[in-house]
Amino acid sequence: MAKKPRIENLVVFESFHGKRYSDNPRAIYEYMKENCPEFDLIWSVNKESIPMFKEMNVPYMKRFSLKWLLTFPRAQYWVNNVRLAKWMKKPKGTTYLQTWHGTPLKRLGTDIEEVHMPGTVTSKYRKNIISESKNWSYLVGPNAYSTEILSRAFHFKGPVIESGYPRNDVLHNPSEARMQQIRQSLNIDPKKKVVLYAPTWRDDQFFEKGKYRFEFQFDINRMKEKYGDDFVLLARMHYLVSESFDFTPYKDFIIDVSDYYDIADLYLISDLLITDYSSVFFDYATLNRPIIFYMYDLEDYRDRLRGFYIDIEADAPGKIVKTEDELIAEIDRALTEGHADPARYERFKNRFCEWEDGRSSERVVKRVFYKETLAPAFIPPVEEDATTVETEPRETVLN
Repeated sequence: MAKKPRIENLVVFESFHGKRYSDNPRAIYEYMKENCPEFDLIWSVNKESIPMFKEMNVPYMKRFSLKWLLTFPRAQYWVNNVRLAKWMKKPKGTTYLQTWHGTPLKRLGTDIEEVHMPGTVTSKYRKNIISESKNWSYLVGPNAYSTEILSRAFHFKGPVIESGYPRNDVLHNPSEARMQQIRQSLNIDPKKKVVLYAPTWRDDQFFEKGKYRFEFQFDINRMKEKYGDDFVLLARMHYLVSESFDFTPYKDFIIDVSDYYDIADLYLISDLLITDYSSVFFDYATLNRPIIFYMYDLEDYRDRLRGFYIDIEADAPGKIVKTEDELIAEIDRALTEGHADPARYERFKNRFCEWEDGRSSERVVKRVFYKETLAPAFIPPVEEDATTVETEPRETVLN
């Protein structure tokens, strides 16, 4: 298949194994759609997600269909935010932009000392990580903190584009009209506040290989009785466990947004974020709104299951709670008073959201698709007639 002529200027996008129209690939696609008419853009989509792409009028091809088999290997560019299947090798001449999907809190890739996922062992997992990253042409970095971690954890030897995350561009200067439109699309009572609950998955909680489970660690009925008149709870479950829930009995309090195409919209309308070890809080911090960390299994997750890159208890931009009673008390406080520690929140934001200025998509596109050379981190932009010097593997665009 790879011997067929390459299709010049064709860009194939994929997000979370073809399940969503979201994340960094979406942001890059929408920027290119508006600013790069010389490129042909198409999405790789799994069967269940086709109706969404049709409704949104986004060009797509069904993943693993005949058209896909004749097109995907021949595209000049791939844009993806997760690892591809081991057999999906990158043909020579294809540029593979790996955006990944979060600033790392928990250890990932080859930094995981012992893998607890079903169907694999640590040595095999690490081997697969290294094999996949050899295919990447570029990796997107959300902040300076992430560059070394991502390069090492994935054994990636190529350039890391230190641009900020494209998916966070929409969080800058959002219009009130857009936020109202999102609320209306979810049928949210205009008189109620919005709390977003977005936990991650646990590697060792599963039914079988590829099918994970997650158990709520608070009484939904109690929460509904106390807060049903005050706010709606948006439940954004991780894509690996999102099919395990039925929130129908709580539909007047909980809105299941696990399959909502892009979490950025949910950030925009939320007054408060509740999470645990998910990287969502790095992005949400851009909005300067309160965050609660419900880490009921903190010691086990930190010391056995994954481990962290930062001292979460010292650096978290919000209060860490471990019991249901503590969670409820902190919700009461956060919705009325805001940040638990404003100074610590500001320090966190300055460290991890330093490049989030609404232009990350532009910077990534200029580097990958137009081969513009990028200035090293923290060096002021050069004059238009000057020549920059390319520095690898670190590349930063802050002009």
